[in-house]
Amino acid sequence: MIVDDFDIETQPIVDLECFYGKPKHIVDKCLILFSKVIHDQLLESRDCSILGEIGACNGNIPIYCFTLEGEKIAFYLSGIGSAVASETCYDVHWQTGATRFIMFGSCGSLDRESTRGRYIIPTESYRGEGSSYYYAAPADYISIRNADRLSAIFDEIGAPYVKGRVWTTDSMLRETVGLVQKRRREGCLAVEMELAGVQAICDFYGLELYDFLEAGDVLGESGYDTSGLPGANHDMGKLSLALEIARRI
Repeated sequence: MIVDDFDIETQPIVDLECFYGKPKHIVDKCLILFSKVIHDQLLESRDCSILGEIGACNGNIPIYCFTLEGEKIAFYLSGIGSAVASETCYDVHWQTGATRFIMFGSCGSLDRESTRGRYIIPTESYRGEGSSYYYAAPADYISIRNADRLSAIFDEIGAPYVKGRVWTTDSMLRETVGLVQKRRREGCLAVEMELAGVQAICDFYGLELYDFLEAGDVLGESGYDTSGLPGANHDMGKLSLALEIARRI
């Protein structure tokens, strides 16, 4: 069973040095993006250079960097899903030296009134995916370690937010009525697809993760509402917030 896959007694067989050589130390901070619109806006508006590349048989992911107030900041467009996002995060750490990751994207609201007009700062994530079980001992939820630090930054800059649990799922097509009700009863405000895995891999390797979300679609009692999804996916306000976070962490 997947809950038995946390093995810290034996050594891994695959070593990233086989693919990328020795680990590099070029930057300390990195933005994890999920919107190609935001990604392309950064490329167009900043003087960017390529730091490295995550290789894959279905296409490579370039790692870029730009300078923010004299400091180099890396960024890349992540694949969607816990398995891809978590492994890519560690690959980027290996290639760039980044130890502080700022991840932001959209999510599905499970509580329209609580999330309306507010960003979401997750405090815990339900581990409804697979990757986290290889990097953290079995448990229903994983703690999001920097939630309090991130909420303090949001307070400093006056950004509206709500804090609470979220649900990381591997399959949006199996967000059933029963599962939504169960997660809502446990206090989950939203559902997304990466956080539990990325937090687990960051904890395992001693990296820092700062994550916030913007609700787009709503999984409500009266059905499924997608009207807010395009705006939440590509909201440039999230980029502005991420840059402020990068300045302050």
